[in-house]
Amino acid sequence: MASASGVGQSSARLEHAAFIGGQGCYIDDIRLDGQLHAVFLRSPVAHGRILKADPSAALDIPGVHAVFFYDDLRTLLQSDRIPMAMPAKALRFDVDPHVLSHGEVHHVGEPIAIIVADSRHLAEDAAAQVLLEIEPLPIVVDPRLGLQEGAPCARSDCPDNLVAHMVTGYGDTDAAFAKAVHVVSEQFHLHKGCGNSLEPRGVVARWDDAAQHLTVWDSTQMPHRAKRLLCLSLGLAEDRVRVIAPDVGGGFGPKFVFHPEELAVAATSMLMGRPVKWIEDRFENFTATTQERDQYWEIEAAADEQGRLLGIRGSLIHDHGAYTPYGLMLPYNSATNLVGPYVLPSYRLELSLCLTNLVPATPTRGAGRPQGMFVMERLLDRLAHRIGLGRDEIRRRNFIQPEQLPYRTGMFTRDGGEMTYDSGNYVEAQRRALELIDWDGFEARRAAAAQEGRCIGIGLANYIEGTGRGPFESAVVSIGPSGQVVVSSGACSQGQGTISLLAQLAAAELGVRPERIRVRAGDTDAVPNGLGAFASRQAVTAGNAVHQAARQVRDKILRVAAAWLEARPDALTLCDGVVYVEAEPGRRCAVANIAEALAGSPGYSLPAGMEPGLHAAVDFLPVGLSYSNGTHVVEVEVDAETGAVTILRYLIVHDCGTIVHPKMLEGQIIGGTVHGISSALYEWMRYGDDGQPLTCTYIDYLLSTAEVSPRIEVHHMQSPTPLNPLGIKGAGEGGTIGAMPAMASAIEDALRPYDVVIRDIPITPIRLSALVRAASEAVAA
Repeated sequence: MASASGVGQSSARLEHAAFIGGQGCYIDDIRLDGQLHAVFLRSPVAHGRILKADPSAALDIPGVHAVFFYDDLRTLLQSDRIPMAMPAKALRFDVDPHVLSHGEVHHVGEPIAIIVADSRHLAEDAAAQVLLEIEPLPIVVDPRLGLQEGAPCARSDCPDNLVAHMVTGYGDTDAAFAKAVHVVSEQFHLHKGCGNSLEPRGVVARWDDAAQHLTVWDSTQMPHRAKRLLCLSLGLAEDRVRVIAPDVGGGFGPKFVFHPEELAVAATSMLMGRPVKWIEDRFENFTATTQERDQYWEIEAAADEQGRLLGIRGSLIHDHGAYTPYGLMLPYNSATNLVGPYVLPSYRLELSLCLTNLVPATPTRGAGRPQGMFVMERLLDRLAHRIGLGRDEIRRRNFIQPEQLPYRTGMFTRDGGEMTYDSGNYVEAQRRALELIDWDGFEARRAAAAQEGRCIGIGLANYIEGTGRGPFESAVVSIGPSGQVVVSSGACSQGQGTISLLAQLAAAELGVRPERIRVRAGDTDAVPNGLGAFASRQAVTAGNAVHQAARQVRDKILRVAAAWLEARPDALTLCDGVVYVEAEPGRRCAVANIAEALAGSPGYSLPAGMEPGLHAAVDFLPVGLSYSNGTHVVEVEVDAETGAVTILRYLIVHDCGTIVHPKMLEGQIIGGTVHGISSALYEWMRYGDDGQPLTCTYIDYLLSTAEVSPRIEVHHMQSPTPLNPLGIKGAGEGGTIGAMPAMASAIEDALRPYDVVIRDIPITPIRLSALVRAASEAVAA
């Protein structure tokens, strides 16, 4: 419901006009005087020792300015490796990347040299002329094999491939299984590929030798983190580095990570004394940008006679790739999110992270949570089948009840705080979803389809999404003598409408239209501290920071106006840049005049009792994660012969607390769901046994497109969280989390006559038709 303040209204998105008119400024739109172009020479093998790298032929090409290797850039750096590992006690050894490969390459696509020329075309021609000799070394592709005794090492600088090992959980699982009436065991192989942002990565760096200042334009989700790593690596003070994230065409996780190219381009600009631009092409995006990788689960669930969970235990092997740019949070998120919206009395999971000769594994939208939720929802389907219960009923019997909230799960987040669900009604979310899709009437629809020779099925999945991760986000709201309202934040927009969201929240407090507010985000000069876009956090953290800062500015305006107009603050109205006495609208003053008075004049006093300036700065520190939730229900048709899947209807009931902008929220949920459907049905980053990527274009790597994506119905619930003033929860990844298990459940249900079980993702037509044939042959035998 829309509030009088404007929160809850779908106001016009401020970014749209520029984007629709082709006036956006993305990284490749930045063109600087004297700019040079960079291309990276990349490893053609998955693992090897560099024996020779001769750039002579490349440097003979007119227009080629330099070919830099690790030793050339190392002269500027403070350490041998980029200090980017996130702390984790379970890490046995940090494997931070070098700025360029140093002696040994560890995956196809790893950068070895940077070539600088007058144009990208010249730089590409020069890269092909660098003489490169690499001695092949043993390769690790499958993490299960990489953890076996006697396996070759994916890296010669590590004693083995087990980069991290830990056991997480709570309660007595052995006792739970000892008294269980029902036990189901499963093995799952979950694959999730690339971020696939519309705009690949890119960096433009300009070193000003006279000012001793570095400016970097970076298509990043975290400009402040990029600045911090540039300062640490290059030995520059914070006032000498500025990082700007211009318009960014999608992030989805990989742009959260700091990549070696970002440092290499900056260092190259310093060595050349000229601006340097690098724009990633799509082949590089497949082979060099971090991705999510494979997970192998061996898991079992115990339940009592009524189907209530008693415990879950098992193991998870996670492909970590060649480096550790993100620590172990990706599989840990899978482990913690498995609990979902259910009462789980005991839980034990052993996690093993294996180094491989594949691109490093970091989050993609959902950051491991879709995999954990997939495992729980599949186990519940298995239990329902074993006991003879409906899939809806098995969930109903295991839900955390509304009166149990806030609910302490027994699991702990990365900062050591216990995962505590704050608000929601999981029972009601599922009830509404099943009612809206007519779950009870599906068997009649199935029978009618069968008469026509069609196999249809229905599936459901519930999910939890931890959102609003801290530790903080910053905002400054200021009004100058011009009357212009400026909102500055550490938030960063990737196309999700962050600018509009922050303007709307400030406008609600300051009584102006959102389009009259200028928002500065994604610029380290806007605010000194910030974290940026990840973990469905910006509406919660930046939104509340802006809300509180704008309220402080409003209060200051009203205090000054009350003195000038000789009225009580609560008798005043602030609207469209003017403060007036509500009972006597003729008694008024302009906010711009208040701002001018607070800006001060030489030798004159400020308004009585007022500090200088009409501005406020807030660092909002969330006290804990806020948990969104929802239910996905989907009907599908499956062609048993070809394995083709058609989505007939897709419905979501979603709860993310207070809704600020309904249309943008709906877009986030739908976008995440399409991403999840794509992961469930299509996305498969294939590698050969030699570590060579086999899917490097969109001819080979499939995505959900408009012709196969269904119309997605979104229905909202609102359970405002008590953990922040606005009651907001995040919503950026919930669609992704629920989609994979819902699709698996529906496809399996459609193929019930064939007794097919879905254990692996993606469920491609080839895989699905093979499962049907195997099941048919087993019956015939």
